[in-house]
Amino acid sequence: MLTGKQKRFLRSKAHHLKAIFQVGKDGVNENMINQLNDVLEKRELIKVRVLKNCLLDKETIAEQLAEGTGAEVVQMIGSHIVLYKESKENKQIILPE
Repeated sequence: MLTGKQKRFLRSKAHHLKAIFQVGKDGVNENMINQLNDVLEKRELIKVRVLKNCLLDKETIAEQLAEGTGAEVVQMIGSHIVLYKESKENKQIILPE
């Protein structure tokens, strides 16, 4: 579980990131979860964009993504969701205490 200080730190890191995944009308599927796991292992912090034609609301999408990948939702703002998962092999981000 991330503390408020850690979430603020991660939000500042994620501000300049571009969304590398998009969730469309089909929602979240197993293939997307597998790809997200691979990317989270390499980058630790990613942005996901929820398209307007998505049938589910962004809170449900964020919950599904976090549950499927084991990541934590750092922020939901507009149509973007920021996810963080500590990497086992490629640790790059050092969180504040």
